Amino acid sequence: MSELKGYKGPAIVALGGGHGLSAILRGLKLYTDDLTAIVTVADDGGGSGVLREDLGMPPPGDIRNCMEALADTESLMQQLLAYRFPDGRLAGQAFGNLLLAALDGISPSFDQAVAQMSEVLAITGRILPVTNANVQLEAVFENGTSVRGESKISDAKKEQNCRIHHVRLLPEHTQALPAALDAIREAEVILLGPGSLYTSVIPNLLVDGISEAISESSALKIYVCNIMTQDGETEGMTAQDHVAALLEHGGPGLVDLCLCNSDPIGRELLERYSAEDAEPMRVNRREIELLGAEVVRRPLMDMECGYARHSGVKVAQAVVELYQQRADTKIF
Repeated sequence: MSELKGYKGPAIVALGGGHGLSAILRGLKLYTDDLTAIVTVADDGGGSGVLREDLGMPPPGDIRNCMEALADTESLMQQLLAYRFPDGRLAGQAFGNLLLAALDGISPSFDQAVAQMSEVLAITGRILPVTNANVQLEAVFENGTSVRGESKISDAKKEQNCRIHHVRLLPEHTQALPAALDAIREAEVILLGPGSLYTSVIPNLLVDGISEAISESSALKIYVCNIMTQDGETEGMTAQDHVAALLEHGGPGLVDLCLCNSDPIGRELLERYSAEDAEPMRVNRREIELLGAEVVRRPLMDMECGYARHSGVKVAQAVVELYQQRADTKIF
């Protein structure tokens, strides 16, 4: 429900996966009633990977996280969805994953199973898998070696000790969910990120039709840049490197604004991240502008969680303010 009574809010589409997407959805649902999450289905690790291998279904984990974020349910139901079995053959598996797997078993397609679970939970907005296809993610490193499987990329990158050159989906030319393309075409704001660059954000752009729909859209397109680099994925990369990777994988016209954090990060937190080979994102404004994107800095960090993570409310406030400013001046 929008915070402003009687104001529905802009039509916002957020693309990504992992915890980054679910975090900002919690904030965005306070500012708009017209919200669509388009979620990657390339995950093959953890409980999602087990269900994917056993049942041949797309991975449910990222979808479940988004449902928890958007559900209009009592806290008991939210706890139930997130509950992980501690022992036995189901050890580590989330109940919400099993519920979605059961719905997938009785539904004609995965997206319809997601829609039915969304209805049960009375979620705000819509959650859409980017595709119904069973896809795998392959990373190719700068030294020419490659690894298949999203869950294997981090360890393989450390072993190769070089950057990721590009990622691709297998099979190639996977068709996007038509509803996802329609949502992008109707959006007033399109968000990419935050989240793992190569394993949560870019995989959506590799599905046929998604990048083209974003590029052709007249919406305000915002890349929500990560606060820190990510060990095993983006060590040493700058904000400009992140934007460049998005454009290299998806083509031009994907990013109007690069939204970056301006909140200070405490010394203790910096030291903890440094031990994990992660550092604050370096924002090189001029180089990003040369790629065609404007840099905007706002306080975006959740100062209470003990990690350098985005506050969903702060991100939502910044996004809606930027949309309103540009809508008023008609410069996009």
